[in-house]
Formats: sequence, structure tokens, C-alpha cells
Amino acid sequence: MVKVIGVRFRTAGKIYFFNPLEFEVKRGDHVIVETARGIEYGTVVGEPREVEDNQVVQPLKPVLRVANKRDMEQEAANKQKEKEAFKICLEKIKKHNLEMKLIDAEYTFDNNKVLFYFTADGRIDFRELVKDLAAVFKTRIELRQIGVRDETKILGGIGICGRPLCCHTHLSEFIPVSIKMAKEQNLSLNPTKISGVCGRLMCCLKHEEDTYEYLNKKLPNVGDHVTTEDGFKGEVHSVNVLRQLVKVVIEVKDEKEIKEYKVEQLKFKRRHRKDKNDGMSNDELKELKELEKLEKQEKQEGKSKLDDN
Repeated sequence: MVKVIGVRFRTAGKIYFFNPLEFEVKRGDHVIVETARGIEYGTVVGEPREVEDNQVVQPLKPVLRVANKRDMEQEAANKQKEKEAFKICLEKIKKHNLEMKLIDAEYTFDNNKVLFYFTADGRIDFRELVKDLAAVFKTRIELRQIGVRDETKILGGIGICGRPLCCHTHLSEFIPVSIKMAKEQNLSLNPTKISGVCGRLMCCLKHEEDTYEYLNKKLPNVGDHVTTEDGFKGEVHSVNVLRQLVKVVIEVKDEKEIKEYKVEQLKFKRRHRKDKNDGMSNDELKELKELEKLEKQEKQEGKSKLDDN
């Protein structure tokens, strides 16, 4: 077992383990640590605790010190410098006529490096841009191309639910999301309705997946034939997954009517749930396939490129 604390370097960023040594730190404190990028200023998000050795990436780096007033002032000064660096980089991109969108600028705590995050449709030859920026800032320059999900994570925004985006507020790592999750939750497969601000499938599809999978296993499919507890045989018209209610079309005195039953009041043979396209047009089906293709690409490319400590 080894004693560790969890540290973040950006809002909703990945949590990294460090050795607190003899320092007394608690959640919310700021610490100075050494990372692969150099000396960094981070926020403690995990109280000191014991974890198994195999849960830690070795060698486990120690906390250099608890941030003091001078460190906090330097961090605030870096934030101001980042705004100026962003403006300068925008001007240089325009000067070199590069097809790239600058997203963010970031100084390492010790000013040893300036990182610029950008998006672009393809590969960009930014060698001349780096030379120009190095001449201005007199330090190491790194340009990092990120994806649309990382862009949204940095910039933030409001989702269709009316709340701040999950990835910008609490989701430290992007979770795999698939069309199957939307089908399982009986959502419309219209790409515009299940896509987030970033244009990819909404991360929140994952939040209730387990619950819907469990509840759906108890329900018949729409169109299935069932036998009710009061002796009627009928066809499933619709289901309410969360309430576990089923509407059944039954025949009463040569007339058809829809009656609602609890799932426990029905007998039926469980089959795999049917895939429904909810009357989607060919253009929407094409867009849906493109979304699936992009999701697979992102899985192959790996995790977020923002956190590289």
C-alpha cells in the first residue's frame, strides 16, 4: 500500500496521484508538484489515503510544497499572460494564413513552456509559426491539435438539458458512448437530438444505461403478443420503461381497445429488443452512420489529449 493524494490541474481534468510526504494537505488546497511537463500548480481533490501499489503509475512523484502566497500570485500572473499569449498566437496564425482554430493558451507554472491548443480538419504544417512564437516568448513552444470533444471541454457551454456541460464541470475522462445506448433508452435516433454541443453523441447517454438495460430486460417489445392476467391476448402497443407499464391492444366484444397493465400482470416470451429508426429519413440515417464512424475513430485515437502530465 502507498499513501497518495489526488491532484487536478484544470477544471474537470484528469486526477493524478502524488506522494504527499509529510505535508498536511486537505481537499481544496493548492500544491506545487513536478510533472512530465515541468513544475505545475494543482488543486487537491482527493484526501490523503492508502491505495494498492498497482493502482499507481511508478515512480510516484512527491509534492514539492503546499502553495504559498507567492505561488498563488504567480499562478494568477500566468493566467493573465495566457490571455496575451492567445492574442499574439491568433495574430501569427492569421499572418501565416493557417487553416486552424486556436482554442486555448496555457503556461506551465514555471514558465518553462507555453502550450497552444487548436483544432483543424487535417494535418497542419506549423513549423514557421512555432519559430515566430518562440522568438516572441523566448521559451519552449508546443502546439497541440485536439478533437472537438476536447474543444468543448475547454470552452464549456450549456447542454440541451439547460445545465452546464458534463465534460466541462465534472466528467474527468470521456466515456465510450454508442448508438446502442440511445436505442436502449427508447430515444429518437435523429442525430440532431442525441448529439451534444460538440457534434458527437451526448456523454449523458451513458449515465442511465445500466438502469435502462436492467428495466428493459423485464419488458416485452412493442408488437409482441402477450397474455394478460385477466385472460385476454393482445399485442403490445407501447411501454413505459421507468414505470414498468405496458399498453396492450386487446379485443373486447369484437372491438379493439387499449388497456394498461403492470409488467407483472403479463405473460410473454422475452426476445431481443427491436431496433427502431423512428421514421428517420435517408439523410438522417446517413448522418447517424457518420456519427457511429466518428465515435469508432475517437476510440481508436485514444483518450483526451488535454491532460498529459
